[in-house]
Amino acid sequence: MGAKLACVGGGNQDSSVGGAAAMGVTDAQDAAQAQEDAVHDGGGGGGAGEEGGDPRRLLEVCASLAGQDAAGIQAKLNTYVSWACGARLVFLILVSEEEELSVHVLGRHTLPCPLKIPVSNNSFSRALTTRRPMTLKDIEPSHREDLWRLLGLLQDSDRLAGHRTVSVDATAGGDHRPCLKTNGSAKSVDDTSSRFKVLSRDMSVDMSRSGRGEGGRWGIGGSPLNMSAAAHKYHRCSLPAPPPHAHRTHMGSCDSLEEESAIPVCPRPPLQGLGCKAAASSMPPIESSHNHSAKPQLNSRATSRPSCDPSESSSVPPSPTSLLCVPVTAPGKDTTAVLVCLVDKVAGGDFSNTDVHKVEECFRYTVGMLVNTTTAERERRLRTQCQALLNVAQNLFTHLDDVTVLLREIMAEARQLTDAERCSLFLLDREQNQLVAKVFDGESKEESCGEVRLPATQGIAGHVATTGHLLNIRDAYAHPLFYRGFDECTGFKTRNILCFPIKEDGQVIGVAELCNKTTGLHFSRFDEEIATAFSIYCGISIANSLLYKKVFDTQVRSKLSNELMMFHMKVTQEEVDRLVQAEVLPPEAFHKDFCSFKYFPRQVADACTAMAVISMMERLGMINKFRLSRESLARFTLMVRKGYRDPPYHNWLHAFSVTHFAFLLLHNLCLTENGSLTHLEALALIVSSMCHDLDHRGTTNSFQVASNSVLASLYSSEGSVMERHHLAQAMCILNTDDCNFLENLSREEYTLFLDLMRDIILATDLAHHLRIVPELREIAAVGYDPSNQRHHELLICLLMTAADLSDQTKDWQSSKHVAELIYKEFFTQGDLEKAMGNMPLEMMDREKAFIPELQLQFLDDVAIPVYEIVAKLFPGAQEPYISIQASRRNWARLRDVYKRRKPESTSSLEVFEDDSLDEELEKEDS
Repeated sequence: MGAKLACVGGGNQDSSVGGAAAMGVTDAQDAAQAQEDAVHDGGGGGGAGEEGGDPRRLLEVCASLAGQDAAGIQAKLNTYVSWACGARLVFLILVSEEEELSVHVLGRHTLPCPLKIPVSNNSFSRALTTRRPMTLKDIEPSHREDLWRLLGLLQDSDRLAGHRTVSVDATAGGDHRPCLKTNGSAKSVDDTSSRFKVLSRDMSVDMSRSGRGEGGRWGIGGSPLNMSAAAHKYHRCSLPAPPPHAHRTHMGSCDSLEEESAIPVCPRPPLQGLGCKAAASSMPPIESSHNHSAKPQLNSRATSRPSCDPSESSSVPPSPTSLLCVPVTAPGKDTTAVLVCLVDKVAGGDFSNTDVHKVEECFRYTVGMLVNTTTAERERRLRTQCQALLNVAQNLFTHLDDVTVLLREIMAEARQLTDAERCSLFLLDREQNQLVAKVFDGESKEESCGEVRLPATQGIAGHVATTGHLLNIRDAYAHPLFYRGFDECTGFKTRNILCFPIKEDGQVIGVAELCNKTTGLHFSRFDEEIATAFSIYCGISIANSLLYKKVFDTQVRSKLSNELMMFHMKVTQEEVDRLVQAEVLPPEAFHKDFCSFKYFPRQVADACTAMAVISMMERLGMINKFRLSRESLARFTLMVRKGYRDPPYHNWLHAFSVTHFAFLLLHNLCLTENGSLTHLEALALIVSSMCHDLDHRGTTNSFQVASNSVLASLYSSEGSVMERHHLAQAMCILNTDDCNFLENLSREEYTLFLDLMRDIILATDLAHHLRIVPELREIAAVGYDPSNQRHHELLICLLMTAADLSDQTKDWQSSKHVAELIYKEFFTQGDLEKAMGNMPLEMMDREKAFIPELQLQFLDDVAIPVYEIVAKLFPGAQEPYISIQASRRNWARLRDVYKRRKPESTSSLEVFEDDSLDEELEKEDS
């Protein structure tokens, strides 16, 4: 008997139709026509003059509510109350269990986002407490302007929600009844007028996000309303009554409330449809955004009537002249469920007790369905949200094996859940007190530019990381913690920010920062709740991912340790017993110049090196001072010796040479006696020298990274790949059964020793040394201060570097022999790089490297400055400095001789193979 109205969200259609058809407001001319239709139909003036309204109409309303969603029920009830009481506009204020006030529908218009009205300091709260009707005079003067603004949102609502284009399809439905259809898409929030922003801000209303529909996520510009029930003509007019011809034409299974005529709606500003009398208003009139020239599009099979001309109606101020607010009690409870608000009597004057009775009678039968439907939708929305979060959790937990991919997924999910334009994610480094960003929004994996570190106490993200509380900023540029420099550098415009902490076991482990709500003026309370729930999953997934990485790293370390043990056989008990039972010889027993800087330690036989190490530690008094276990020390030393592979240079003999020079520095310069180093630092220097190149593969850090080796996958993110591997292997041996010779150290000493060992071994990376050279020069200039802990740290790193390069301080033949070993190892790596399709460095390329020139460059840039600083700090270290300068002069002379004799030679190793070159140097000396 009528047509079904299918309201599928707010669209961006013709504004002339959307202004009136979608909002159910009209002027006095349409009201008069509706009254005339009602008289023809026997309605008696739309029920305005009846004590209890029309029971038949009320029954029809109740019957029509079946199958409606909450917005549809509100629209039908608004329309019926408007018709029964003769009100220009009716809207319902829903009261939640937390007594939160919200408006979802104004008249027949479903707002794109519910309006949240504060309970405190609001005149509507009086109706909640007294549960008695209130009128316009009960609205406090200070609150009236807020009410006018609320009603004034009708003017700008079309700009937010778009407009519904109404057309009549005479063939829709199984019984060929005419059917009204609406369609359209949401308008961008950027089209919102500045006036609406001012209104929303001044009202202090929260444009919360609506629920989700099947078509996607609802926000500003969309509506959750999906109304399939029929709509009566009073959906358009303030005093509707079904026309007699419609009632007679469509009799059948449909009731009269499901009728809908094909009469187009007057395209006029919606606020004029309020029928407000000419009353003074403190607010200036707001111009409508409707296009008055646009006409509704009708189906060819639809009947029509001439559209109303908005110019014929008088301008109406936006201030209502009468208002009635009736509280409605929830069924079976002693609480208020709905506040029914009626605005402006069509016939003029104030609302009466009769109107109150009609409202109470209507909601006596309908409030239960409204409350139940609202509750069901809220539970369904919560279930949908929970399902969405579970899907998010499932997605996140599939990427635990890669923290970088997980962080990208978290940013993408956070943007999608909250409709944000950008997302930044920081992890909290508590040791450095910094926020670390490893991935960036909009950046692909291939475009990764490394990590960015920010102080954890600065900016918005720092504030959230420090306090652990969410921060919702509606105007970024007005917030004191916002730094505009980022926007100025990037060109990105930040409007609003939602920043929330990510926690694990109550501790902040990260911070997510969302920028620019794309479907609203700012992030809402709903976004805050979603972000809070989402952060729980983020915290769990990040913590599990980091734990997974630790477990994976442990497995890789275990694999490498097993590989080490498999590659090098364990030390036999017989070897240990032989070393323990042997008498500890004095250093001079190995060579009379053993304690001299000029002695070349590679002369010691390999079988005697382990005893030589114990002899040096005995001479320094370390075994007695720290009560080192002789058997554990012997086993540890033998295990370290077998822990070295056999590349040309980085083998056990190199480690022994470095340990020998460290011994010479401690012994000859009396560094522990004069307080330059503590005894524990001296012990750490000797042990670190033994272990500093453990399991060296004969390749550099850059090669490990370029070849994607197992070591690179384990240590590349931390830098100093090989040095960290050497340290790990040393710790592995130290933790092997019967190898921990430090068992008599106190807990504090043992912890400090391990820290020193780590710093010393990592200092063998020349990149680290070059970073601290300026500080070392400053110490050399002002003098070493034994009471300064930083001086201790720098000195021990300097001594380790000096020991590592000590082969260059020996006599010419010895240093030249060591250089040959080094370049053989370099050229082997260069050959591997060529086989991989990479171009090696010049020093690694046997076809391009000119060794004398490369040696001079290395001595000038790295080696000589090291021994110069040591000599300035300790005058007793002049001998190595003088020796390395002599070695430099020999390399310069060899360069000149080689260029003169073999200008066309392409074999760099000829420098070491041609004995005639040395003979010519000797002739020049003589």
